[in-house]
Amino acid sequence: MENPYAILGLAPGASMEEIAAAYRALAKQTHPDVVGGDPEAMAAINAAYAALREEPGAGAERSRDGASGGASKGEAAPRRASGSWLSEPVRRALGSELLGALQDGEPVTLVAESATWASPHTLLALTDRRLLWLLDDAVGHRVRSVRLRDIRSANYSLGWPRRRRATLHLRARDGRKLSFAALRPSVAARIARAVGEPA
Repeated sequence: MENPYAILGLAPGASMEEIAAAYRALAKQTHPDVVGGDPEAMAAINAAYAALREEPGAGAERSRDGASGGASKGEAAPRRASGSWLSEPVRRALGSELLGALQDGEPVTLVAESATWASPHTLLALTDRRLLWLLDDAVGHRVRSVRLRDIRSANYSLGWPRRRRATLHLRARDGRKLSFAALRPSVAARIARAVGEPA
């Protein structure tokens, strides 16, 4: 792959904030949903952004440092480590922020990568009572959730390329609409089924 910094128009060593800003600006111009958008160019931009995010010292590592630096959270009362009731692979997949958002003993049945309008890198977690998601590129209010019983309807649509990716569409009882793109069709179907099951 060509130098990811060059693809995003950045100098080597750019900060994660600069990388995210350059990615968003290019995505707005290049996305296939935009008139004249180029799917191949968008794929190259996505690949460059993903490569830079995975470099040592990138945003995920900083997030861990920030999370571990806040001693005031744990000083009030000792408690079990976040997600100690979950298997190690599930804890690793969730990361510290989603683990911290779980209720004590809340079982996680699915973890999947997705994308939303607010963040091209969104991590979804399905539990027996909620759908949680982490907007990895957001500065604040990164973890959000909706209770399954508060979702009126769920369906999904298959899309480009070759119908190998699905977009999950949820409508909450309060009228909010939520969409999660870039899911495997089996994952979208599983979440839609879980939402449709009576609590």
